[in-house]
Amino acid sequence: MASRVFCIGNGQSRSPIDLLKLKPHGKIYGCNALYREFTPDVLTAVDHGIMHEIYHSGYCDNNETWFRDWTPVPGMMYDQIVYGFLKGDDLELVKKHFDSFNENKRGDRQTFVFHGSNLAGKVSIIKRWADNSDSFDVMKKEVNHSGVHISWINPNDKSHSLKDLIPTTMRDRGWACGASSAYVALTQNKDLKELYLIGHDLYSKDSKVNNMYKGTKHYAVPENSPTPPTNWITQWRTLMEEFPKVKFFKVNPDGDKGTDDVSRRIEQWNTRKNLEYLNFKQLNETFNCT
Repeated sequence: MASRVFCIGNGQSRSPIDLLKLKPHGKIYGCNALYREFTPDVLTAVDHGIMHEIYHSGYCDNNETWFRDWTPVPGMMYDQIVYGFLKGDDLELVKKHFDSFNENKRGDRQTFVFHGSNLAGKVSIIKRWADNSDSFDVMKKEVNHSGVHISWINPNDKSHSLKDLIPTTMRDRGWACGASSAYVALTQNKDLKELYLIGHDLYSKDSKVNNMYKGTKHYAVPENSPTPPTNWITQWRTLMEEFPKVKFFKVNPDGDKGTDDVSRRIEQWNTRKNLEYLNFKQLNETFNCT
């Protein structure tokens, strides 16, 4: 167990941080597409698309991951769960028009994880537009709005479901990825003393989405408005309240000086005595990571 952890978010402020230099100083808990460029000690993801991307890459074969609703089911249930027993013309219709089918190779694997809605529900959408050839593009957009994600499971992998984090309660709080990764860290490391929030920007410096991976697969386009931070702020505050013996360090480029919306104090956290703000200079003086 670690006495110090670094919880790495994907806000753009973390770009100058050399995560490799943090490794000797504590365990690193990361989120989502961080795996594309860096291997943390533990990776967490909660959205369907990115979870299955991670799994299909083979990352989970050798690296600890925690996913939402990650429950393998027997392969014999595949047709029922995925196709809803579609047959004949209806099956061919779906295969012709449904493009958002995301599946890795089965090989000799005997269980799979499924997210999405079964393909039987796509038939009615397709048939509704069948007699209106002018609306073909509308039909394709509607039928492919939600994808089907399937991962055939390596029985020796290192993937886990968040609901199994505490076996006595089988509880997944349904939180965003950042706070979920911190909950994993706090649960795994009973003697934890320090938790550093790096790249958990919460806000944006401009009116656009703030994420290192914006514009890539499973992420918002760069022109989108930023995600409102209300839930993130509430979830982190809950962790600070539930783990009062752990010191939380919110790391911003300029600490809490208020030079922009990232380097600011979070009003809803003002009563927390186990919270401190650090700037990048202070972080670097301690860990030599920028």
